[in-house]
Amino acid sequence: MLADTHVHIWDFSKASYSWLDGNTSILNRTYSIDEIAAERQTAVVTHGVLVQAANNTQDTDWMLHVAAHTNWIAAVVGWVPLTNPDATANALEHYKSNPYFKGVRHLIHDEPDAQWLLQPTVLESLQLLADAGIPYDVVGILPAHIRTALQVAEKVPQLKMIFDHLNQPPIATADRFGEWGELMQEAAQHPNFYAKISGLGTTAQAGNAWTNATIEPYVSFALQAFGVQRCMLGGDWPVSLLAGSYTYSWQQYHKLLQSLLTPEEQHMVKYANAADFYQFQ
Repeated sequence: MLADTHVHIWDFSKASYSWLDGNTSILNRTYSIDEIAAERQTAVVTHGVLVQAANNTQDTDWMLHVAAHTNWIAAVVGWVPLTNPDATANALEHYKSNPYFKGVRHLIHDEPDAQWLLQPTVLESLQLLADAGIPYDVVGILPAHIRTALQVAEKVPQLKMIFDHLNQPPIATADRFGEWGELMQEAAQHPNFYAKISGLGTTAQAGNAWTNATIEPYVSFALQAFGVQRCMLGGDWPVSLLAGSYTYSWQQYHKLLQSLLTPEEQHMVKYANAADFYQFQ
């Protein structure tokens, strides 16, 4: 079995996606789950996790609707208004009966303050997530985002967090491993931090010229730091299309894990860890 823990969909008729305003890339259009039906089967992806693409409830509600009508989607990482603890509590109460609502994310990399998560109101809301057993996806792009997450872990130690896209390692500059590595190594010492091996093709900033060899040092680093018990995979479609097809991305991940891990370890990274973290079967 193979779980893709990072799939996006967006529909301009269902929600607003401010980060796409003025975007001239191929991403600036509606993307539906049906578009990867054939490639998903080629990649042998058996389970999928839809991840929020907008800081609004409309995006979350659309993902939950699609999940309920798509047999391979197992979970949704949605959005709640973290700056308002009362509204967060109400949202969690609203979504708790939905079998697909399994995580929360906020587009922190679009916030001007890298310490956005450390606002007292946000920390109070994150504690509500921890109390409800709901994990949080950290979509960071700077070392400062890792430092902030480390402080969150001190203040809300029960909260499970996962670094989306390994918090964008320095693949493009071939740095081994610099400040990113030091901070990720520190984060790995906390048992509630997990690592999502995803989006690395676009992080490489090499178009579709990247291969499994391009990302191998950073994936190996994550596997060694966090252990195979706390790593999982994500395709990051359709953002990944900026660096090649969905099938190509999964070919590279498959080749890489086959060269690095035993069959038992591959099962953990490809499926078991994700099923445990996002609570699906």
